[in-house]
Amino acid sequence: MLDRVRTLIHRLKEVSEVNNLSDRDLHDLGISRAQVLKFLDMPPDINDRVKAMGAIFGIPESTLKADQGQWLDLLTTCGQCSDRQACSHALDRGADPSECGFCGNHQVFAGLSPHAA
Repeated sequence: MLDRVRTLIHRLKEVSEVNNLSDRDLHDLGISRAQVLKFLDMPPDINDRVKAMGAIFGIPESTLKADQGQWLDLLTTCGQCSDRQACSHALDRGADPSECGFCGNHQVFAGLSPHAA
């Protein structure tokens, strides 16, 4: 019970901090307030999952993050995924890209992959 209260307090503090960001701050970050609030609701491992799935496709982190808009889209798609179990299984065993068709970012990863034909 105490952990749930702590989590709620932490969440309220994060939302308050986002709401205190100025429009200029958000512009400098290249992200909207709504996007930041969506990211707060995502599981905390999304960043690592996207990088790990990119690695399966042979894509270095620097390439994934080269286009900020695309990076945010990758995170958003991953954060809304309903197939986290298949993803976890694929990441744990280092699946082949051909086995990752379930991934909502599959087409983007395939397009960025240095192994794409």
